[in-house]
Amino acid sequence: MTLLAPTLQAFFTDRLATQRQASPHTIAAYRDTFRLLLRFAAQQTGLAASRLDLTDVDACLVCRFLDHLEQERGNTARTRNARLAAVHSLFRYAALRHPEHAETIHRVLAIPHKRFDRAIVCFLTHEEVQALLAAPDRDTWAGRRDHALLHVAIQTGLRVSELTSLTRNDVHLGTGANLTCHGKNRKQRSIPLTTQTVTVLTAWLRERRGGTTGPLFPSNRGGRLSRDAVECLLAKHAGTAGTRCASLTSKKVTPHVMRHTTAMNLLHAGVDISVIALWLGHEGTATTQIYLHADLRLKEQALARTTPTKTQTGRYRAPDALLTFLDDL
Repeated sequence: MTLLAPTLQAFFTDRLATQRQASPHTIAAYRDTFRLLLRFAAQQTGLAASRLDLTDVDACLVCRFLDHLEQERGNTARTRNARLAAVHSLFRYAALRHPEHAETIHRVLAIPHKRFDRAIVCFLTHEEVQALLAAPDRDTWAGRRDHALLHVAIQTGLRVSELTSLTRNDVHLGTGANLTCHGKNRKQRSIPLTTQTVTVLTAWLRERRGGTTGPLFPSNRGGRLSRDAVECLLAKHAGTAGTRCASLTSKKVTPHVMRHTTAMNLLHAGVDISVIALWLGHEGTATTQIYLHADLRLKEQALARTTPTKTQTGRYRAPDALLTFLDDL
């Protein structure tokens, strides 16, 4: 076994699991990155993954791997950068353990992240939200669950991982009704619930299956819904809603679009951007600024407050032919 294998194993067991106490989602993302990288490196070098050394996975190979992700696997620049961040994390850890490979490690750490265009966020209008909420068949148990899930997602703006990890104990109805969630970076936050959301959840809890520590929105078998399951049911109901609201057919409705919709609803209601950042669980307001860029209504209101310039439109008049002749002499 070469130097890379024990370093990679210690990176997962010592650095991620013990020192950083990384979440299962982070560990899974890093695991997938190195599975792809090692398979690519084995194909490029002709060596088995367990026989690769740190010097085999140098900057040139990592750059070819990043190109492979974009050109052959069709990954976006965001995904490419996320994979590179995992590689950088491993090599920063290796720099402390193996200073004799400092040159190779430094070259890998010097690989820059790729810049990319930031598109305006997609969100749903009021009419599109109403069509989406009406899409689930509430004559069935699954339809009533989906209706409650969509309603909570749009009102609270939870990330899909936060939504699927909700339990019965996280719901607090009555006076000061709210949801408690454990979000990104282990941050816990409470989100107030509207009267309508309380009504929907009260009805859903009467027939929900499972104990108080079980998932708030269980699968048909009583387990926790996966991210893929939420995306699948959302795509299904968005397709149904598209028959009632034609504008939905031109949008790719994802769980994060519902989160964007929550933010835009708060922004349109006049909520301060710092409060929206706290509501969504952002680290700071810089992340929340994207909603200001996407809100054309706010820009139109700002334009209406400005003083228009007093200019007069002119009309082109051809020069006098005789004067032109004299000027050209």
